[in-house]
Amino acid sequence: MLKILDRYIIKTFFGPFFFIFSVLFFIFIVNIIWVQLGQFMGKGLSYWQILKLLFYLGVSVISMVLPLTILLASIMSFGEFGERYELAAMKAAGISLTRVMMPLLGVSTMLAIMLFFFSNNIIPDFQRKAKNMLFNIAQTKPALNFTPGQFIDQLPGYMVKFDKIYGDNGENIEGVFVHRKASTYENQQSIVAEKGKFVPAANKNYLKLVLYNGYIFEDNFGGKGDNVRLKQPDQAIKFDTLTSHFDISEIINKAIEEEQITDDYRFQTFNQLNKTIDKNKKDNEKFFTSSSNDALNQANSVITYMDQNKSKAIPKAQIKLDTVKSDKKLDMIYNAHNRLDNLKTTLDTKNNDINPNVKYFSKVVIYQQRIVTYSFTCIIFFLIGASLGSIIRKGGMGLPVIIAIVIFIIFYVINVGVENIAWAGKMNPYLAAWLPNIILFPFGVWMTYKALTDSQLFDAEKYKVLFKPITKLFSKNKEHKRYQ
Repeated sequence: MLKILDRYIIKTFFGPFFFIFSVLFFIFIVNIIWVQLGQFMGKGLSYWQILKLLFYLGVSVISMVLPLTILLASIMSFGEFGERYELAAMKAAGISLTRVMMPLLGVSTMLAIMLFFFSNNIIPDFQRKAKNMLFNIAQTKPALNFTPGQFIDQLPGYMVKFDKIYGDNGENIEGVFVHRKASTYENQQSIVAEKGKFVPAANKNYLKLVLYNGYIFEDNFGGKGDNVRLKQPDQAIKFDTLTSHFDISEIINKAIEEEQITDDYRFQTFNQLNKTIDKNKKDNEKFFTSSSNDALNQANSVITYMDQNKSKAIPKAQIKLDTVKSDKKLDMIYNAHNRLDNLKTTLDTKNNDINPNVKYFSKVVIYQQRIVTYSFTCIIFFLIGASLGSIIRKGGMGLPVIIAIVIFIIFYVINVGVENIAWAGKMNPYLAAWLPNIILFPFGVWMTYKALTDSQLFDAEKYKVLFKPITKLFSKNKEHKRYQ
């Protein structure tokens, strides 16, 4: 009997689970598209390349989507049980809420373990692929996109302008101007033609352009002095037909998935991150020791200088303006002030050098610990969701969604807040990674206790009775109409 009940509970849970997971995954992907859209524009990427990149980026958001899915699915499942009075029937049959929660607690634990292995073994590989694709796309020059009447510099080494572009595939052009970008030691060359035509080239790495009725203007004295240029005019060559080939291999051969970045900490597993953290600790200790020694040496030099020039003479009551420049005491004070300014500048510089090291160390530690913490978040969110669902007794996409979003926003704000504090060096990064779970776990236990004791936590009438003595002070007794 209980096995049938367990199967029914699990089946009810996975119904909304898959739907919610799909919706949330789609929302996160849309957010990624919105953020990264500028990098895709004008780069000549195929739909397959864009979809592949979005898939690589989307895999990394599963660690955030899964806990939220468990929270929302558990609220909806237990809300439906309460709304259909199935929880009441189970309790009447002697089955406690704890026993009802056990199969889904087991499922949530299994999902949490799967998330750990997924975050540890699969996400780093996809992070590497995504980061390299984004880097290569950023380095890629825009695809060829000629606009009539505008100067275009997308052809490597050339500046071109076409007054008119027409034809089925835009192969015919009129009013052609082509200028070759040349250095000081190269010949300057410009081509002007009445019309032209793009034709297929034998080598796909080249763009073939046939021009008709034009001139080639060329300066054959590249690298020579201005006097030589003034004595000899530029060369102009008239042509009836001219065939030019432009090298566009930089645009075509993008190598979008070539892996050029391999040393990012996000590409590493939990154990590999341990080695990175240990190495970073040692490097930071050496750097901090060196920085503190430099600062102490400079501070000692200032103190020594001031001790050596200390005077026991009684200070003058008044300093005359005509004696300021020759006063040795003022020179000593001026030099000491400069040394103190230099010391302050040195300390500020060392502090600016220390901050990036602290931030990087905190990033590595928090990223490593979140491989584990997000798995525990799944279990905590289940305890909160199941308890809330059994208390509010409302299923569907209404109230449960609102409550889940509020809880997730609180979790996310805490997560980001402590992360920024840790990056600034004001909190231990290990504590920062675990603090959201430490805060939410007691809340989950408290909610579970309230659900087990059939607490009327969301009963509005209960709160009206509680505040009735206060509201009574601000309300006036009204006589019945028939007595008026």
